[in-house]
Amino acid sequence: MRRWLNKRKKAPELSESVNVWARPEMKVTFRAEIMPGREREERTFRIKEVLPNGRIKLYDFIGEHRQGAFEPINFLRERAARSQKE
Repeated sequence: MRRWLNKRKKAPELSESVNVWARPEMKVTFRAEIMPGREREERTFRIKEVLPNGRIKLYDFIGEHRQGAFEPINFLRERAARSQKE
């Protein structure tokens, strides 16, 4: 008789199960649908804190926000903008 009870996988800890999509001090831009009529610069904020549930708090903007409220993060956008200025 085999014992399958001991082979049960452990549940992942909270820190492992949350997809890290943002880090403090990163810039994020709200989707245009959420802030219609505003330019990208007006919809861009810096992350103050990443909460354990994956939501974030922003500098100069009230509340907790989820990943779906923001445009997909393009890590190369700032680098491309800097190279164009040079």
